[in-house]
Amino acid sequence: MKKSMIKAMREKGLKLTPQRLAILDVLIEKNLLHPSASLIFNEAKRKTSGLSLSTVYYTLNELSKRGIIKMLEFDKMENRYEGNLTNHINLVCKECHGITDYRAPIVVDQREVTRKTRFWVTDTRLEYYGYCQKCREKLSRHSTQSIKK
Repeated sequence: MKKSMIKAMREKGLKLTPQRLAILDVLIEKNLLHPSASLIFNEAKRKTSGLSLSTVYYTLNELSKRGIIKMLEFDKMENRYEGNLTNHINLVCKECHGITDYRAPIVVDQREVTRKTRFWVTDTRLEYYGYCQKCREKLSRHSTQSIKK
């Protein structure tokens, strides 16, 4: 994943600074967590000097605008970032705000959508909201304890 991201950065005219490479490293290491900019900043500043939170936001915005990563914007929680550009469903836990990728067995062909509707699809994002296993267990224990009181 890192090699393809670096290649895409070069192709799109982005310099490979130590700060950008540290941000990429964290994004790749924490990809399954769909990290926030603040988490990326806290981890990346350990890897390189001269890194500011504004540099992290600027870099993530540039990578997102150029299609190298995806920015996941939310109403009720901090934006998250991911390097997985394949079609998948994000499973978002309403309790812990964790995000898990789920590769959908059925993929809608974007070309077919364009052909049938004349709508030009440029990006896709599908999310399911609910509770992860850990949070379901915690909520179940909490509700059982409340009943016993």
